[in-house]
Amino acid sequence: MPPYLYLASQSPRRSQLLTQLGVEHELLLATAEEDAESLEEHIEGESPGDYVQRVTGLKLHAALKRLQLRGLPLAPVLCADTTVALGNTIYAKPVDAEDAVRMLRALAGQTHVVLTAVAIGWGDQIEQACSVSDVTFAAMSEAEIHAYVASGEPMGKAGAYAVQGGAGAFISRINGSYTGIMGLPLYETAQLLKKFA
Repeated sequence: MPPYLYLASQSPRRSQLLTQLGVEHELLLATAEEDAESLEEHIEGESPGDYVQRVTGLKLHAALKRLQLRGLPLAPVLCADTTVALGNTIYAKPVDAEDAVRMLRALAGQTHVVLTAVAIGWGDQIEQACSVSDVTFAAMSEAEIHAYVASGEPMGKAGAYAVQGGAGAFISRINGSYTGIMGLPLYETAQLLKKFA
């Protein structure tokens, strides 16, 4: 694995998970001038799997360009994106508390899919992987949904929940990668990093 890389993500969880892998890293974040949010726009008819991999590729391209423009020392750049989907409906980050309530109502009592795509680029070499996990939510009462949303935890999270937080009390079953659901699947990431050793 490379001893050092750039992480192009604001997610503190991804940084913590990279540290767990023993990978030293530095954040390579977009500036206010970059319209990073527009990269996450969904194309009508696009499947969740195609969406998450396309968005991650766009993020990597933007980050590699950012690295070059800033004249920083060369090292691999890692990007990731997590998407929550129920059928072909994508549940992105909620825009407000009302949106978070809407999402949690839809997910409650259902099994949904969490997809996390990872892309690493260095020079002309680009490697990608995608982790797919099934998550089953127990039924949630209106009071439980509103209390969880009031905690503030759903904001900034795909699907309006964090598996490692209070939402764990409502998750009855997981089939897949726990760290992938958190936002960075460690097994897939480690396999990709080996290609840059």
